[in-house]
Amino acid sequence: MPRIIYHNGTAEPNVVEAADGTSVMRAAVANDVPGIVGECGGQAMCATCHVYVRAEHLDLLPEMSEDEEEMLECTAAPRDEKRSRLSCQIVPGPGLDPIEVDVPADQI
Repeated sequence: MPRIIYHNGTAEPNVVEAADGTSVMRAAVANDVPGIVGECGGQAMCATCHVYVRAEHLDLLPEMSEDEEEMLECTAAPRDEKRSRLSCQIVPGPGLDPIEVDVPADQI
């Protein structure tokens, strides 16, 4: 089970053990991680699951789709050209376990 570590400005990060095949967004919503909304349910259509992926994991991520790229232009928090991703599009697995993300203060 992949481990996902969410940093959201509190003293302690939220650490979640996710079932295989579970996106970073779905794991957050299922475990009440603050700051991840996921209004569209993981369809890359809303940008309410925006996260900043920690630098050490960036090279392990799949390439960004055109839909994800477009939605990242609509984020409530400022986009970081290198680190911003939609957490619904990240599914941890071999080589990407654990993964650490920073959750922006605003999603809506």
